Amino acid sequence: MELNTRFTEQSIELLTLCEALNPNDGFKSFSESAIYSLIDKFYPNDFSKDDMKHLKTQLDHYKLDVFEDPRFKDVDSLPKLCRLLVETKKSRIYFIIDRLIRLVLTLPVSTTTTERAFSGMKLLKTPLRNKMEQEYLNNAMVLYIEREIARDIDIDYIIDRFDLLKNRRLRLK
Repeated sequence: MELNTRFTEQSIELLTLCEALNPNDGFKSFSESAIYSLIDKFYPNDFSKDDMKHLKTQLDHYKLDVFEDPRFKDVDSLPKLCRLLVETKKSRIYFIIDRLIRLVLTLPVSTTTTERAFSGMKLLKTPLRNKMEQEYLNNAMVLYIEREIARDIDIDYIIDRFDLLKNRRLRLK
């Protein structure tokens, strides 16, 4: 119930389809149909028609090769699978599957960044500040999201530089 309120139906479907690539328990959750659905629904622009033609062949060989390879028996996560595919140079053979795994691995990063941006916007764009211009909001958002970097900015230096730009009636310092 809590999962349904926190995530959209589309997000849950994406995570469910990504499970088809999970190498855990000897690739128990592997599903060709789920992989096709994942590409069709969520990554149609990342794979060409030629890629889709080659995918069936790659999946067939992948099942025979990787599933039976003893080096892949103890792999229990997608990052480890991706790393081992590169180390064994199988990522060159199964380049479409490798690309899909890499796209799935970037999901947490891109989702987190987006969620952090929206959380920051909720804090910055309050009813009192609702009339701020887009450029100012963008600048404030960058400072809020990248606050670790912003902490190192010397404010006195910025005030001095701004003060030197043109003569003002009142000095800033």
